[in-house]
Amino acid sequence: MNKTIRRLFASAGALRRIMSAYSPYLGAGIRVTHIADDFGSATVEMRQRWYNTNYVGTHFGGSLYSMLDPMYMLLLMRRLGNGYIVWDKSAHIEFIRPGKGNVVAHFELTDERLDDIRAATADGEKMLPTWDVEVHDEQGQLVARVHKVLYVRRKTD
Repeated sequence: MNKTIRRLFASAGALRRIMSAYSPYLGAGIRVTHIADDFGSATVEMRQRWYNTNYVGTHFGGSLYSMLDPMYMLLLMRRLGNGYIVWDKSAHIEFIRPGKGNVVAHFELTDERLDDIRAATADGEKMLPTWDVEVHDEQGQLVARVHKVLYVRRKTD
């Protein structure tokens, strides 16, 4: 991450504000409502609007996925620091029920998980950690589940 971008994302509050103003999020009505100061957790919400509603009156599936897409990569990059390469590798979304109204997703990156990733990549090998992220509606019902796979490797330089 270059120095200018690193400064922009220096604090959790700055990252939250930048992500909420990021055009794909802004255009889909997505807001990052919380990022922990230690980058260990985050919460993302999306209100249903005319511009993120599909033909049958529910949340557009692409918007549901967009609200989940970069968060684990960003949290992991901040927690691991500049000595690691972190990329999104793949994802699979399963739509459980039609999403209507406000929906929310919560991301958790524990110290234990971080320790596992550091240990697995200590010798320069890659690791493909996975996370399952759920989207819930205002009633707490499961709307969608996403299985994320990231690519992590220590930098060799």
